[in-house]
Amino acid sequence: MPGLGGLAVLLLGAALHSGMPAASAAEHAPSFAWPHGARAAVSLAYDDALDSQLDHALPALDRAGLKGSFYLTLSNPAVAQRMARWRAAAARGHELGNHSLFHQCARSKPDRDWVPDHRNLDTTSVEQMRDQVLLANTMLAAIDGRRERTYTLPCGDTLAGGRDYLPAVREAFVGIKVAGGSGGIASMDTLDPGAVPVMAPVGSSGAELIAIVQEAMRRGTMVNFTFHGIGGDYLSVSTQAHAELLRFLAANRQQVWTDTFLNIMKHVRQQQGRPPAAP
Repeated sequence: MPGLGGLAVLLLGAALHSGMPAASAAEHAPSFAWPHGARAAVSLAYDDALDSQLDHALPALDRAGLKGSFYLTLSNPAVAQRMARWRAAAARGHELGNHSLFHQCARSKPDRDWVPDHRNLDTTSVEQMRDQVLLANTMLAAIDGRRERTYTLPCGDTLAGGRDYLPAVREAFVGIKVAGGSGGIASMDTLDPGAVPVMAPVGSSGAELIAIVQEAMRRGTMVNFTFHGIGGDYLSVSTQAHAELLRFLAANRQQVWTDTFLNIMKHVRQQQGRPPAAP
């Protein structure tokens, strides 16, 4: 039997003899691959550190054997009051992500009367936003002991005092989520880990959520779900719809890689040939 080098020469010769272009096999090979031959990836994320996430989402994930990403707004009383639960979730392999200290959003946008003056991103400088986002990383490390982190922009807003603050924090994160997602990612090869669109389901049925995953399976891409309330709180999805999605993902775990957003973005960076993010 020829060695690997000899085998490659024989295959190349056979291709040339048959008239087939030597590069055709490589051209048909997929340029992006998910671990263990999976057809797609799914990130299950939960914003704002809400009680319903600890009470409903987290137990459901553990029962299904799936890992999620919980983006903590660190000023939320549910962080201080239920610190042991968040720390235990991280110890079980769930991700604690950065959702800033104060969830500052632009009050100038439509239907933003709920944004208080002292948390108005319109009147916050880039430097102030950078300082509080990086401090949130330090506080999260005190909870879970980890250094690598991902970030979800509060309200999807990027302008602090009229200037884009993402360049000031981008290098501190393996991945960053931005607004604008309506479902699955169109292309993994061109996806920017520093600007990953999210889908934030509100009132969706289990069937609707599953259909989005199935479309990603056909494309070979990923779905980036970002939930808020699960069976309670606000911008909620019912516990039934959430459970139906988890059952589908658990039953199809060989075809769909469900993992933390951090782990998925580390894989995306590796597949795209990007350097790892600074810890």
